[in-house]
Amino acid sequence: MKVDSFTLKRQYDEIKDELKGPIEKVMQQGAFILGEEVGFFEKEFAAYCGAKYGIGVNSGTDALFLACLSCGIGKGDEVITPAYTYIATSFGISIAGATPVFVDTDEKTYCIDTAKIEKAITKKTKAILIVHLYGHPADMDPIIEIAKKHKLKVLEDCAQAHGALYKDKKVGSFGDAACFSFYPTKNLGAFGDGGMILTNSEEIRDKALLLRDYGRKGRYENIIKGYNSRLDTIQAAILRVKLKHLDGWNEKRRKNADLYTRLFKEAKLDITLPREAGYAKHVYHQYTVRVKNRTEVMKKLADKGINPLIHYPIPIHLQECYRELNYKKGDFPIAEKCCEEIMSLPMYPELTEEEIRYVVDAIAEVV
Repeated sequence: MKVDSFTLKRQYDEIKDELKGPIEKVMQQGAFILGEEVGFFEKEFAAYCGAKYGIGVNSGTDALFLACLSCGIGKGDEVITPAYTYIATSFGISIAGATPVFVDTDEKTYCIDTAKIEKAITKKTKAILIVHLYGHPADMDPIIEIAKKHKLKVLEDCAQAHGALYKDKKVGSFGDAACFSFYPTKNLGAFGDGGMILTNSEEIRDKALLLRDYGRKGRYENIIKGYNSRLDTIQAAILRVKLKHLDGWNEKRRKNADLYTRLFKEAKLDITLPREAGYAKHVYHQYTVRVKNRTEVMKKLADKGINPLIHYPIPIHLQECYRELNYKKGDFPIAEKCCEEIMSLPMYPELTEEEIRYVVDAIAEVV
C-alpha cells in the first residue's frame, strides 16, 4: 500500500460540483481583482473566527508583514516570536523592517513557551507574534497578560489553525491582528496562494486596506506607500464554498488523530505522541510524532510506501539568513530537539482507517 502524506484530489472529488457555479460566476463577471466574492468571504471568515474585520491579501506571508506594518511595527522595533515554526513567521517581522527575537518552545504543545517570553522583552520590544502550531492553540491568557503589562501588541499566526479553539473561542480573535494562510495544504486551502488579516480594530483594518492596494484612496490617489497584495476573486469564491465544510473536515482530522493515538498507545511504542492541552481544541493540521532515530525510521517507511514530512528540520535561529542575529546552537534546546525528532504523519480529512492502521503497523515494525 502507498499512503500519501497529503492529497487534495479526494477533497476536490467531494466538492467539485459545488465549485462549478461560483467559479463560472466569477468567470462570467470578469471581476478577477477585488470582485464582490472577496468582500463576501472577508465578512464570512471574520464572522466565523469571531473578529470584526477581514482583509484578504495575496498570501499568509503578506498577511504577516502587512499586519506588522498596520500595527505600527517597523525599523528599530523588536518582535518576540517562537524559534520553532515555519520561517514565514519571522520573515513577516523582517520584511516589515523589525527584528525577530526568538523564544524557546513548549515541549508539550510545540507553541511558544509563555514562561520565557518576559525575559526576552527589551526597550525595543513592540509586539509578541505567536504561532498556533500544527493546529494547536498557543496559551493566550498569559500572553495577553504579559502584553498588557508591557504595553505590547499581540499578533497571531493562525496559518495552521483554522477553526482551532482556545477556551471555546476561535483563534484569530485574541490579538490586535491575526494572520491566516489559505495555501492549498491548509485546513482551509485555496487553489493557489491567498491569505487574510483579521482584526477588531478599525484603525488597523483601514491601514491594512491601504497597504494591500498600493496605498490608494481613489484609483489614482495614493496617500501612503503601499503594496500589491490582494486576494484573487476566484480564490475567494472557492474559499466561500470550502468554509462551509471546514468544521466537518476538522472533526474528521480529530477523529483520524484519535485513531492514530489509540493505535499507537496499544502498540506501546517508544515515540512521543501529540498532546492536546486542557484549554485547547486541536484541529490537527499536522499529526506529529517524535522519534529518536528519525532518519533511519523514515528511510524504512519509504520502502513501505509511506513518506512522512519533517516540520521543521532547522530552527529559525540557526538559519543562515539570520546569522547576523548571532544566535548559536544550544540557545533554544527544546526547539532544536524538536527539529531533530519531529516527523509528521499522513493527515487529511479523507484519510481512511485502513490507511491509518497501515501507517501505525509500519511504524511499529520499524521502531
